[in-house]
Amino acid sequence: MAHKEIANAKPFIINKNLGSAMVLESQDFTRTNADGVPVIEPTQKQKYDFDRNGWILIPEVLPDQDVREMRDFCCQLRQDPDSLPEHERCTVAGPLQKLADHPVVVGFMNEFLANPAIMSQDCYGFRMETTHLLFRSVEENVQGKFSPHNGNGLFRLPGDSHFYRCTPGKAWSGLTRVVWELNPVEEGQGGTKFITGSHKAAYPAPETAQDSNSSLWDTYSCPAGSLIVFTESITHSGSPWTNRKVDRVPIFNLYNTVASRWHTWVPHPKLLESMPAKRQTLFREPYAGGNVVNGDFSGRTSPYLEDNLSASGNNEI
Repeated sequence: MAHKEIANAKPFIINKNLGSAMVLESQDFTRTNADGVPVIEPTQKQKYDFDRNGWILIPEVLPDQDVREMRDFCCQLRQDPDSLPEHERCTVAGPLQKLADHPVVVGFMNEFLANPAIMSQDCYGFRMETTHLLFRSVEENVQGKFSPHNGNGLFRLPGDSHFYRCTPGKAWSGLTRVVWELNPVEEGQGGTKFITGSHKAAYPAPETAQDSNSSLWDTYSCPAGSLIVFTESITHSGSPWTNRKVDRVPIFNLYNTVASRWHTWVPHPKLLESMPAKRQTLFREPYAGGNVVNGDFSGRTSPYLEDNLSASGNNEI
């Protein structure tokens, strides 16, 4: 049956002062990553799926050669860390560094996490909180366990970081997790599990949420090099790894708003210094006011024209 095209309107987002709307234009968002590669924006369907589900799988994002190099680095990091310089003994070093601001990741964070007032073409509008390898293996008896946590993000206090906010046409995810699966994952053999939609749940989880085999839980299969993005405000859990053919080798990267911090981890200063300048902005101090490189924080947030700033004293008291 023929149907009318679905209409899309710009969301009305309150800016910093006097109830004025925040203008969200695509050209204002960071358009390339630190390697100069164009950002890949999520499709309308991907935005819809992430918002309604709280998680999304994007298969085969990484080429095979990158996957092999990254997996080898993870093996070295886990089995022989002393063979690496001290500042490179983490999962944002070596070939894994470019995962931190992969074009697909930046596209999702621009949509669901970034603050336009504190981003520019030289600076990301979000922060990176932590990164770690969550190695799982049947052979080495490191299988992990089922331990459900989080959920109900729509009603969390903003300072909690594990929040989810939405208004027609726009959503914010607070703490947002990116998982890079560097080996294949078979459904039911140990991937991350989710209670789909629980980031917006108004009720506490039922007792059946403690049963890993409950129909409440969803999970996935994916080839190596795939990417999962999920809001930390969704109820989720790891599950025991039972695949005897391959180990689980996932990189878990966590992102947050620039004005919020949940963990104390920071990269080694020498590693941070070696990164391209734009990538370094992922690890800047967590505050909002003017925290942008080559941007225009005052111009985007002040209710006054530039030539009136001095006359007003730019006072906020």
